[in-house]
Amino acid sequence: MALALGPRSFAEDELVIMAIVNRTPDSFFDQGATFADEPAFAAADRAVAEGAAILDIGGVKAGPGEEVTVEEELRRTVPFVAALRRRHPDVVISVDTWRHEVGEAVCEAGADLLNDAWGGYDPKLAEVAAKHGAGLVCTHTGGAEPRTRPHRVEYADVMADILAQTVGEAERALALGVRRDAILIDPGHDFGKNTRHSLEATRRLPEMTATGWPVLVSLSNKDFVGETLDRPVGERLLGTLATTAVSAWLGAQVYRVHQVAETRQVLDMVASIRGTRPPAVARRGLA
Repeated sequence: MALALGPRSFAEDELVIMAIVNRTPDSFFDQGATFADEPAFAAADRAVAEGAAILDIGGVKAGPGEEVTVEEELRRTVPFVAALRRRHPDVVISVDTWRHEVGEAVCEAGADLLNDAWGGYDPKLAEVAAKHGAGLVCTHTGGAEPRTRPHRVEYADVMADILAQTVGEAERALALGVRRDAILIDPGHDFGKNTRHSLEATRRLPEMTATGWPVLVSLSNKDFVGETLDRPVGERLLGTLATTAVSAWLGAQVYRVHQVAETRQVLDMVASIRGTRPPAVARRGLA
């Protein structure tokens, strides 16, 4: 099934990059490097130049930290989304939020996609997506509350739980009026999961793609990569790219990432190996 988000349409076999632009002072990866407007716009421009088709704007750190009110999240995201819409009219703009009030405001400002990383915690968010004709990412969290870390979480079958929640949320969104070609499902690596759960979710991605819903994965520099290789946040790129390659081979379509250029090369290489992208240059043995 083709994916249609805002100004862009993506073929079923097209591998798509969603670049992260955090409007937070305390993000785990860049520690607030794009909190101010100027570096945030520069990061967005660079991501698009390097091959990102989607820009994902977040106003609240995913992990525990200082409380961010609805009003503050609106202040961090809405004006930036509006300016970004003017600056990049042909790029899909996504906003990472679980709050319907924020979803409403950013859609009015020009957002095309609501990235509900906390798995339907606010059920009104899907209603907002339907009202505005926006897309929706349905994420598995195992019922975790926003901005909490998992503690001794257990699943009888982690993929069965992932499928039940994400497909259920996707079908609910469809019933509310969100377009089928604008709904994605996300296994939610690290969210409500320990490292073994996230590794299992990765190797069982074909069970998600078999549902027919496009699959988004958010792998970039996450704790499951760090724990698997025993590497701190700044040394997780290789592990992230390895996981990206495996996920692409197993059928995931959209990749939420910090490092766009490196991810683009990995995805292009996988696409060429599987035969859905020709080599950029093919002279060897022909000249």
